[in-house]
Amino acid sequence: MTIALIVILVIMVLYVIITYNKFVTLKKQMNNSYSVIDVYLKKRFDLIPNLVEVTKGYANYEQDVLTKITEYRTAYNQDKNKDALNKLNEQYNNLILVVENYPELKASEQFLKLQKSLIKVESELQAARRIYNNDTTKYNTKLNVFPSNIIGKIFHFKEGELFELEDRKIEGENIKVDM
Repeated sequence: MTIALIVILVIMVLYVIITYNKFVTLKKQMNNSYSVIDVYLKKRFDLIPNLVEVTKGYANYEQDVLTKITEYRTAYNQDKNKDALNKLNEQYNNLILVVENYPELKASEQFLKLQKSLIKVESELQAARRIYNNDTTKYNTKLNVFPSNIIGKIFHFKEGELFELEDRKIEGENIKVDM
């Protein structure tokens, strides 16, 4: 009987250790995925002002867009504020709309090169968001299913937040850029 109790106790301790380690692994994976999003946002932030510079000769409107982009980019970089990221995305979309009004700009080799770079970064950013949300969902699921939810509560693991832009209009809006 004592041996059975010891075996049960060892199994329980092993379960707690394994589950705790799984939570730590999933949380680290989720944090890493978020860091990848940050890398792509930085690449995007670095490309957008270059795109604006190229458009300067063609429109006056983009100066206001550049100012706003710089403000929101700084705000996001300082405190990872999602509101600033939403506003930055809105200004990015405005910049693309400005470009549509200038056919000679779309023919510029420098602009086309920047545009291709931005398209690539946007694609990578979208993939990184999907990976982060997938990792977060795995972590949250583990945190909410029985019996691992008990271990999660004991060790105060908190649910991860999915990466969503609050303004659905920005994400859902399809920007058309004619070549």
